[in-house]
Amino acid sequence: MPVKAVTDESIREAAALLRGGHLVAFPTETVYGIGANAFDERAVARIFEIKGRPSFNPVIVHVADAQAAEKLVEMDDRARAVAARFWPGPLTLILPRRDGCPVSGLCSAGLPTLAVRAPAHAVAQKLLKECGFPLAAPSANKSGTVSATTPAYVAQSFGDEIDMVLASGPCAIGLESTVLDLSGSKPAILRPGAVTAEDLAPVLGGIDIDAGNHEKPKSPGQLLRHYAPSIPLRLSAVDLIPGEALLAFGSEKFMGIRGGGAAKDLPDESRRNLSETGDLNEAAANLFRMLHELDRPDHKSIAVMNIPEQGLGIAINDRLRRAARRS
Repeated sequence: MPVKAVTDESIREAAALLRGGHLVAFPTETVYGIGANAFDERAVARIFEIKGRPSFNPVIVHVADAQAAEKLVEMDDRARAVAARFWPGPLTLILPRRDGCPVSGLCSAGLPTLAVRAPAHAVAQKLLKECGFPLAAPSANKSGTVSATTPAYVAQSFGDEIDMVLASGPCAIGLESTVLDLSGSKPAILRPGAVTAEDLAPVLGGIDIDAGNHEKPKSPGQLLRHYAPSIPLRLSAVDLIPGEALLAFGSEKFMGIRGGGAAKDLPDESRRNLSETGDLNEAAANLFRMLHELDRPDHKSIAVMNIPEQGLGIAINDRLRRAARRS
């Protein structure tokens, strides 16, 4: 699989591949996505195939702006107001599909709704404009595993199954977009992310939060087990079991190892800190990369220190709880 630095030429090449029904991984401000022409049923089906993604799990369709979205979905005044405030950005809207919407039905997983987002990343925007069509683009990782926030992890996960990776360094936010359901009478957050309920409240008023476990989800990221490394996670850890790796947050000063020893004595490959200063934005950006780095066969599990359940911490904890489920 070619991994290509972003240039005008590589973006044109990527758009040509997508036009021809091929798959291209590209960066967004949240995570890397595997892109396919959203109008091409076979190309979208190929995404499901290589990811091992259940057919009942919807896929986000990326558009350049609200005007492009209006061609695919029914946008009411609430949707237009939210898009005007938060697009382009890390917010996905679930809205009713328009009659005759040309997007592959696989993207909706048989539902009458469609998840749409206008990404803020400059490369994603250039690619969408070069293509001239929307891109179905779930996160560029095998289904249920840790999401990819660097091009190296995309290449590691898929090898030659993807036709190109547009490489543009690590993703700034590092967590998938907030998913806001506006298809019903009351707005509901189905997946927490960088745009919080507090951010949305001035535009929408009251908002439900329904990020619970769903066997047949209405939104990406609602499966019971998701974002998971190959070894177990132990959440809200206050100490370490011998053989565990540590994913810390804030000060590690009082983290000890049962039977004797301290976290500071762990080898470098067994210890990561999401943010030594307790910065939730830094922690979110580091989360998936550090989970990848600690996911090693010589670790029996990963102990994760407590993350505050506030602001972006709500989204971080949502990902960690799903990753910690073993079935």
